[in-house]
Amino acid sequence: MLTDLRGGVTDADLVRSARAGDAASLGTLLDRHRARMYAVALSILGAGPDAEDAVQDAALIAVGRLGDLRDPDAAGAWLRGIVRNACRALRRRDRCVPAELPDSATREPGPEELLDRLALRDWVWRALDELSPPLRLVTMLRYFTRVDDYESIAQACGVPVGTVRSRLSQARTKLTGALRATSDAAGYDDLAAVTGARWRQAIDVFDALAAGDYAPMVDVFHPDVQSFWPSGTHRRDADSVVRVISQDQADGIGHRLSNVVAGRDVIIWENELFNPPWDPWHCPPGVAWVQSLRGGRTDRLRIVHRPRSPEQMRPASH
Repeated sequence: MLTDLRGGVTDADLVRSARAGDAASLGTLLDRHRARMYAVALSILGAGPDAEDAVQDAALIAVGRLGDLRDPDAAGAWLRGIVRNACRALRRRDRCVPAELPDSATREPGPEELLDRLALRDWVWRALDELSPPLRLVTMLRYFTRVDDYESIAQACGVPVGTVRSRLSQARTKLTGALRATSDAAGYDDLAAVTGARWRQAIDVFDALAAGDYAPMVDVFHPDVQSFWPSGTHRRDADSVVRVISQDQADGIGHRLSNVVAGRDVIIWENELFNPPWDPWHCPPGVAWVQSLRGGRTDRLRIVHRPRSPEQMRPASH
């Protein structure tokens, strides 16, 4: 293994090991750069709890997005860039703006590449199991989906934005503490395999839906599944979910599965939505299916639309 001028492991070595699933390597990388990350936060936010929150937020964002780092030798600059964006998001938090990721790839990753990124998440799921279900859900949404702004998380959880902030603060403290302790930890369960199985299940469901076969979807949900929709509608049967998807297809709406996040008792499917040319503003750009499980099947579903960016807003009429 290559070493740096101080005789230790290089940043690039740590990044490669972390990408292979070694959480201790990421913990070491973050410890190595923590002082500079904190200095960046202090320079933007000043002394106080917000600076620490920004560093913790950046650490957890790095866990979920390490696969987006193009140059492993530039890990320090990449981490400081995440801190800067986290600080800007905290300054604008009344608008609930999520932290942006510097140096991210422009192309959309495929399922195989997304599965490759899951190895590092094993330690996260182990740590998430120590959290209460409310803290676990807000963490999954914030760090592993694109439904990551506070307003959307609040909608997905059915709680006020202030509650989301409080829960995320508690979860960040617990998880970053767990990450920094990974240098002495070993034997994480292979929960990436669980997510892989959930990916395959979701792919089968949406492939079948595209062919007009709704049986796999019905098998995923309990017959009396409770579903909550952006319109405020609350339903209590699996057939109503099928009817909504069927209507989307009749309206010419296309779905493409883009991400699956699986925990012990929660699954989140993310889809890109594509509107027909005759109705380009019918749907927002994406949707998240936040599912709570009972006996391995979904018994509670909350549909959350991903907000449009300013560039995707409907042009003003004149």
